[in-house]
Amino acid sequence: MNEYCSHWHLQAIVSQLYKVRNQWRTRNGRVSREHGGRELPSREAVLRILELLRCALFPMRLGPVNLREKGEDFYVGHTLNVALNALLAQARLELRYAACHMTDNYNEVDSLAIHLIQDFALALPSLRSLLDTDILAAYQGDPAARSVDEVLLCYPGVLAVIHHRLAHHLYCAGLPLLARISAQIAHSVTGIDIHPGAQISPSFFIDHGTGVVIGETAIIGERVRIYQAVTLGAKRFPIDKHGQLKKNHLRHPIIEDDVVIYAGATILGRVTIGKGSIIGGNVWLTRSVPAGANITQAGLQHDD
Repeated sequence: MNEYCSHWHLQAIVSQLYKVRNQWRTRNGRVSREHGGRELPSREAVLRILELLRCALFPMRLGPVNLREKGEDFYVGHTLNVALNALLAQARLELRYAACHMTDNYNEVDSLAIHLIQDFALALPSLRSLLDTDILAAYQGDPAARSVDEVLLCYPGVLAVIHHRLAHHLYCAGLPLLARISAQIAHSVTGIDIHPGAQISPSFFIDHGTGVVIGETAIIGERVRIYQAVTLGAKRFPIDKHGQLKKNHLRHPIIEDDVVIYAGATILGRVTIGKGSIIGGNVWLTRSVPAGANITQAGLQHDD
């Protein structure tokens, strides 16, 4: 080992990296902590938590291969206990990190973390019911689907929506970093990028899905179906008097109930797509459309 270390000048490199880290910490007001441990949630830990939660929500389909129905409740209870304790540890890290410049009283932060994860646990039955509507919508919306089980096991859009439903609850609860990590794990696996802040009603179906982008302030109604490479994005990014991007303003579309958006369509800005509308493939849209509209590239060119 030492024979190879001499080739890399590791002592000098480690020393230089230490200086760079300290310079960054000084510039950004970071203070060394007495415990010296990790301050931020772990992507690897969140990945494992999400896997456990999926298995607990759908034990006989996503759980272990040797699971039997008579042991289902025990398995769900044990799996949730492991997942929720791990999630609590990650929530504590996020809340402590957020509070580190405001308070040294971590008892309040830890109590809040327990409360938030208790609420998350109590919401799991309703989240499972909500996901059942999404899975059924995928089955009913795709003639190639042979069963709801196939949809759950195989469809990337369903996996992305499972992650989103869980992440959205965390986001609304005040754990935005854990929510973003959850969303990005799904993005890396499926190619579907849903910001955890997006509000999505029941019976939502993403078909194929690769390249779909849904922004933070998007609102999606019931029974909406979208296809691959659809973007629900922002038209522009206002800046403040200091030249910094403004945060938390409404900048993404509102999609009303029963809308279908075909592959490659791009809808930008705080516009409203009326109930029952159909948005054709590769359409670029920056204006609202009324209920029942049928928007195609040819129609837009004609309007121009």
